[in-house]
Amino acid sequence: MNVVIPTEHSRMQEIREKVHHGQRLTLEDGVFLYESDDLLAIGQMANEVNMRKNGKKVYFIENMSLYFTNVCESHCAFCSFRRDQGEEGAYTLTGEEMLAYIEKHFHPGIREFHIVGGHNPHVPFDYYVDSLRILKQHYPDVTLKAYTAAEIEFFSRLSGLSYREVLEELIKAGLGTLTGGGAEILSDEYRKKMRVEKADVNQYLEVHRTAHQLGLRTHTTMLYGAIETHRDRIEHMIKLRDLQDETNGFMVFIPLSMQPASPRASIRKRNSAFEDLKTIAISRLMLDNFQHIKAYFINIGTQLTQVSLAMGASDVHGTIVKERVSHSAGALTPEGITREDLIWLVKGAGRIPVERDTFYNEIKVYD
Repeated sequence: MNVVIPTEHSRMQEIREKVHHGQRLTLEDGVFLYESDDLLAIGQMANEVNMRKNGKKVYFIENMSLYFTNVCESHCAFCSFRRDQGEEGAYTLTGEEMLAYIEKHFHPGIREFHIVGGHNPHVPFDYYVDSLRILKQHYPDVTLKAYTAAEIEFFSRLSGLSYREVLEELIKAGLGTLTGGGAEILSDEYRKKMRVEKADVNQYLEVHRTAHQLGLRTHTTMLYGAIETHRDRIEHMIKLRDLQDETNGFMVFIPLSMQPASPRASIRKRNSAFEDLKTIAISRLMLDNFQHIKAYFINIGTQLTQVSLAMGASDVHGTIVKERVSHSAGALTPEGITREDLIWLVKGAGRIPVERDTFYNEIKVYD
């Protein structure tokens, strides 16, 4: 009896056949792809999937990042943004102070405010509700993409309300969608080792499930490049894929490349370009029920973002104006980018730039 031992080539061919026929990849498939060094084969498969879903269109938005407070009760090992109350550099803005900041930087093309911040227990839940309300009153046509699932869990503890009740209050104040942050790696063991002192795996998923049940469409992320294994990353994607099967409420998956503690950190302290591209491509292959995979130029740079468009990415985020969280952790990339540069970036990859709103409705196609 002859026993056929699969070779790396034959295993890759099996996966290629699955991808070509639209079959779902398994945990073992994903781990194999991570352990393979055939980046071009992985990228080619991811590009095939993306072309099937989105053609040559690549999406971006004119948006602005806002941070009401950096005071936080949590002490997550990877975070350089947070401060303790009273610590040098700590701040909590009033609604009027935030409006003054926006007025200095706003222009009529901005369609979205991206709002995240610390879990500040020194202000009441009403502070977070009123922060949205005052923005919506002054900028009614701008979508409020606000708060992570971890922040919603924090608001629930702060207020004594359920996740649903918290979300309902925020929706009444103008919330349009949740951001994707707070996921990190969806592994309780990882979260314990990395001192992720906020929503656990089940809480993160339950917040998004509840948001989807209330009619919100949301974003989700994965922060990779710390102590997690390749299996941890694939299991993270599968947890999100399973919830998407249930609710179909996620619009996009955003792989976030971990940043070192200092801008002066050596190249060995950062994820390699190889690892970043492989993660984007594998995300596209594993998350068959997600329409979009985002290449986040803030973390991987504009040039690598351009290359990722041939490896499964269909979104290049937005103009941002001034990003703080990743840059506080040592990102070397621009804090923002112009619409013209984004269009140039996408066209340079042979793709069609599409300006969108928060919900991927097309505003203008630059063909």
